[in-house]
Amino acid sequence: MDRGLMEAGLAARREVLGDEYVDRAMKNATDFNKRFQEVVSEYCWGLCWTDETLSRRERSILNLGMIAALGRMEEFELHFRGALRNGLTEAELRAVLMQIAGGTAAFLQESSVSGSRRGSLSPRTRHQSNKAANRISAERTDSGHRSRWRSTRSWSACIP
Repeated sequence: MDRGLMEAGLAARREVLGDEYVDRAMKNATDFNKRFQEVVSEYCWGLCWTDETLSRRERSILNLGMIAALGRMEEFELHFRGALRNGLTEAELRAVLMQIAGGTAAFLQESSVSGSRRGSLSPRTRHQSNKAANRISAERTDSGHRSRWRSTRSWSACIP
């Protein structure tokens, strides 16, 4: 283990994900997965996230896209909050979500849920968006893409 990379990685991880998350992850490490936590901190965070070739904002955008594509919504929420810490604005994050969703009806539903949390969409708009998204979602379920489309339905939980 490279102690310098490990320390730099833990510092970057704390700055992006927060002390509480990192403390909990390290505290909950078992004999079985402790080495994994060290590898994540040293390699993913120490080597990758401290490389200045890409900004943390750019890394956040890339991570959100990759994590969404993998359907890892718990991780998506964590990195969504990290993107806010890395300086992305709500407008930029909305654009990221639109890009990830590719303008699909799933995004319409997500934006209507997110908008309803902010009170920015009328009840009629929310109803129309939900209706369209549910129809498309059902069509996707019928064509065998159920897990991918179901995972996109939880993005709105990330919107503060």
